[in-house]
Amino acid sequence: MQGLLRKVVAFFLDFLETIVVALSIFVVVYLFLFQPHEVKGGSMEPNFHDGEYILTDKISYRFKSPERGEVIIFKSPTNPDIDYIKRIIGLPGDTLMVRDDSVYLNGKILTEPYIIDKTVILGSGFLTEGKEISVSDDRYFVMGDNRGHSADSREFGPISKKSIIGKALIRYWPIPYFGVIEHVNYTY
Repeated sequence: MQGLLRKVVAFFLDFLETIVVALSIFVVVYLFLFQPHEVKGGSMEPNFHDGEYILTDKISYRFKSPERGEVIIFKSPTNPDIDYIKRIIGLPGDTLMVRDDSVYLNGKILTEPYIIDKTVILGSGFLTEGKEISVSDDRYFVMGDNRGHSADSREFGPISKKSIIGKALIRYWPIPYFGVIEHVNYTY
């Protein structure tokens, strides 16, 4: 009987050790490497839809700076409990202006093949029609792909680098849309 009890206790301890190691690995991966996010709302349509799930790369920006055209996830400037998904339009040092429903980046019209609607100015926000702004150091100007239905830098201004959680890496749900997320290298 004593031998059976030792085997049961040994099995239980081995099982517990396996669980602890697995959870430790999960926590490290979740906190420092990759994190799942759900797309909420229609601000990134037609490229990302409400209810889709993406995996966010949280480590790349520790070794390199974000680039124009990349889709990022960041903490909302107005409520840090909410994560936003948007596309980087302007980098530190860039100048931006919206005039006649077009985005001007560093004085030239920006070609944006990923949007279907024109860029509009939404009421009384940070950016006003025809006024050029400069993106300061350590800040990024972001916009949703669905320009008419997106709260973005036009409203709240450029975001800080420290608010960026990471880069959208893989769309994993729904299954028919599974794949690596391509980031646009656009011209202006």
